Amino acid sequence: MTCRVRTAVLATLSLAIVCAASAEPPAATQPPAAVEKATRLIERGLGFLKSKQNANGSFGDAHSPPAITALALRALAREGQAKSPEGKRGYDYLLSQQLTDGGIYKDLLANYNTAIAITALTAAKDPSYQEAIDRAVAYLKGLQWTPETRPEYAGKPTETVPEQNQGKQVVKDESNVFYGGWGYGHRSHGAGRPDLSNAQMAVDALHDAGVPCEDPAMQRAITFLTRCQNFSQTNSAAWASNDGGFIYGPGADGTGDSEAGEYTDASGKRMLRSYGSMTYAGLKSMIYAGLTRDDPRVKAAFDWIRTNWTLDINPGMQLGNADAGKNGLFYYYLTLGRALNEYNEPAITLADGARVDWRSALIDKLASIQASDGSWSGEKRWMESDPVLVTAYAVQALQDAREDLQQTQK
Repeated sequence: MTCRVRTAVLATLSLAIVCAASAEPPAATQPPAAVEKATRLIERGLGFLKSKQNANGSFGDAHSPPAITALALRALAREGQAKSPEGKRGYDYLLSQQLTDGGIYKDLLANYNTAIAITALTAAKDPSYQEAIDRAVAYLKGLQWTPETRPEYAGKPTETVPEQNQGKQVVKDESNVFYGGWGYGHRSHGAGRPDLSNAQMAVDALHDAGVPCEDPAMQRAITFLTRCQNFSQTNSAAWASNDGGFIYGPGADGTGDSEAGEYTDASGKRMLRSYGSMTYAGLKSMIYAGLTRDDPRVKAAFDWIRTNWTLDINPGMQLGNADAGKNGLFYYYLTLGRALNEYNEPAITLADGARVDWRSALIDKLASIQASDGSWSGEKRWMESDPVLVTAYAVQALQDAREDLQQTQK
């Protein structure tokens, strides 16, 4: 049983009421035309991805980690193409990357790669993959910071930790700010200090694998998520404001870290800025872990989204550096699409009272920046100049927008 936030009322609203209540998108992108437009964009994006598949079934260049292949495969599988020639070769390659410990990675970023691989394997809906999924889920759970692993190795450089204990993250108890989080994992950043980007990928994977929200890993994740939110009602961190958005994580020293930077408030107190990609990641992860729309943390996160709505930049990133607004833009679209599809609010009422249909807006935005070959590309930071990675992000964002439109039409 998964923990979704869906309301029957929304499903029964007539299409005419939804469209009248929302901001008026161009007629060409009103449902069902928006569904058709998204499908065309997706088909062109998948055509580009297929053209970039390697002979061994992988996607990306020779140095690309398995996650790049997994992202492309999830996009293919969601279009019913897991058994296509490209899908079959890709899944064979992905499964060949699973190690004896259950992880699906090469040398670094064990959590990212394993988590994203799980989402691809589950999207295929192939019973023959279940054993690989189960092993990967067990490995992923072992990367979470909990009191259940060997304390003598916590924080030690990887090379000093016996191989059988590598990748194990440990805290004494729930009072530690690392508790419930995930970091990069095995052979990366020492003991793998946790962050919200890694955590949200892990929670996505557990959710897609059918792990219930009552599972201890999900419940521990709620504690970590709460500590990443700028919401002083539930987060006692010194840096926490009350805007409801999310930061990157506790940082290596536990004092907090935001890719959007920090500032000093009127009293001289150090504060950390919330930003878009992490706020959508936080919202989605809280929902997957079982929090409802009535929970004050969920409400606060959605209020931040309403106040900071934009598809032009990754909001919040520009506040510390005007040139940083485009950093992580397609990752932002990826998390936005999945989070709002799950939240199920077709028309968002913005802070100024205007209403916007996020699905049509996202489809139109991605249509306006798709290249003639069907690809997308972004800024160099965080690998977003790689068109294979970014196209896989964009296609999945479109798939979420289209899926939410189709839910509304039922």
